[in-house]
Amino acid sequence: MIRRLAFALLLTVLVLLPAAGGAIPPERGILDELNAARTDPRAYAGHLAEYRSHFKGRYYLVPGSRTRIVTSEGTRGVDEAIRFLRRQGPLPPLGWSDGLARAAAELVREQGASGATGHGSGDAGMRQRIERQGEWKRTIGENVSYGPDAPRAVVMQLIIDDGVPGRGHRKNIFSPAFGVAGVACAPHPVYGTACAIDFAGGFREE
Repeated sequence: MIRRLAFALLLTVLVLLPAAGGAIPPERGILDELNAARTDPRAYAGHLAEYRSHFKGRYYLVPGSRTRIVTSEGTRGVDEAIRFLRRQGPLPPLGWSDGLARAAAELVREQGASGATGHGSGDAGMRQRIERQGEWKRTIGENVSYGPDAPRAVVMQLIIDDGVPGRGHRKNIFSPAFGVAGVACAPHPVYGTACAIDFAGGFREE
């Protein structure tokens, strides 16, 4: 069996429309949004189309505000993401993993204290954190979002992947190799909020 590591880091911060719905933990809400995108990507493209309607060039005009958020790619990046979603076939939903959520929580807690970004290194690296929690199967990966705190905003940011040439976050979200995920969010001193999503093909907790 070949094990491979797939991960990416998103540093571009966008302000997106919040998700509608009842009060549920943001981590579970993020998994719900991931699964909405995976199981019905064509329908999820509608959320991005609505978001696009608030752009002027490279600027996102925050509804009900004079605030303008500059992006790297503007509508070009959003349009590319919409085209991707309309072509993407449905995938099975991801199951929740408490062990992966604990691995993600290690990262965002540390970054909440230090103000760092990235996936950690050494004993705090992605693989090391995950393997402290149990045994992963087939493959693992990690997405980290900085800025948004609403579940839909987090997932849309990662799907659009503004300014990330390889679209690594999007690839993780739509990878058929992943079957489970865990999510953790925490305050971040620079970006406001950091949310980490750890993925695996399967996971057995110790």
